[in-house]
Amino acid sequence: MYARIRPLLFALGPEQAHFVASTGARIAQNVAPSVLERMFAFAHPALSVQILGLTFTSPVGLAAGFDKNARLVPFFRMAGAGFTEVGSVTAQRSPGNRRPRLFRIPEDEALVNRMGLGNHGAERIAPRLKRLAHRPAFPMGVNIAKTHSPDILGERALADFASTYRRVANHASYITLNVSCPNTAEGKTFEDPATLDILLQHMDLLMTERRREGASRTPPLLVKLSPPEREQFVLDSLYDEILAVCAEHRVDGFVATNTLPHEQGGLSGPPLAARSTSLVRYLYTKTGGVKPIIGVGGIDSAEAAYERLAAGASLVQLYTGLVYHGPGLIKSIKQGLVRLAEEEGHSSISHVTGSRA
Repeated sequence: MYARIRPLLFALGPEQAHFVASTGARIAQNVAPSVLERMFAFAHPALSVQILGLTFTSPVGLAAGFDKNARLVPFFRMAGAGFTEVGSVTAQRSPGNRRPRLFRIPEDEALVNRMGLGNHGAERIAPRLKRLAHRPAFPMGVNIAKTHSPDILGERALADFASTYRRVANHASYITLNVSCPNTAEGKTFEDPATLDILLQHMDLLMTERRREGASRTPPLLVKLSPPEREQFVLDSLYDEILAVCAEHRVDGFVATNTLPHEQGGLSGPPLAARSTSLVRYLYTKTGGVKPIIGVGGIDSAEAAYERLAAGASLVQLYTGLVYHGPGLIKSIKQGLVRLAEEEGHSSISHVTGSRA
């Protein structure tokens, strides 16, 4: 079906096409949920993954950035995703950067994103998360970032993160700190090891605060990292320092990777795949496989997803692949993962993780 719709969407600008597709998905999730579930139905026990104290019916999920405002969570559950990651959510509402700010590179099936963390803000998004939360078979991560403003720095930036965390923590299956977004005015504000250390100290205090207040659970905390500058990852003291900082704090895992800095924005899609896979393999090896990794960047087929899992990821996320191939890509990847795992003698997709690290 998407093959027939895509030419119509691609006749529109990328952001307008996303709006039209998202609106259609919102209508479908409310009007025809059973039709969606039948259309995209595919389940297999080998796809189940248990990490971070959560159960994922499959390792294939939605990456942050596609559903910034938590409007499409039911649609992607019905479309067969194993989980979703909402956001980035910031403390203050933000319109993002000026248009045009989203660009296709069709020959590479890639995108350049200069969106600038536009979202409705934590105060408006949190009630939506509350209504959607507590589905044990469909984890919902929340990606949080600093409000997109060069005026929010230092202690104000920490307070900004804290405000968002307090609003969403009760409703998130896990929380990802977006410290590496390349398409904001400030760039990678918190990925420098020294500033990341300060931020994680602050997050430690927030998690301690939750426990003292009697919260029933504290969502696992993941850090989203930028891709390496080279396709084939080489020893880089920066990542070693980042891992050392994370080891000193309550970081439960990693998301690898964010988009690649490109023309005042972030490049996503297949051109990012080799870098992402290299960093996943590095993180898995350096942590001894004890910190779960979500692999994202250029995953547009079962083979690409399997490669990321074999490199050390426990889960994978889609974004740009959905733009070029539609939501049916989720089912296709799940079917392919089962086939590829069986061909290599794995009874569970969890056994694939790190098999080629």
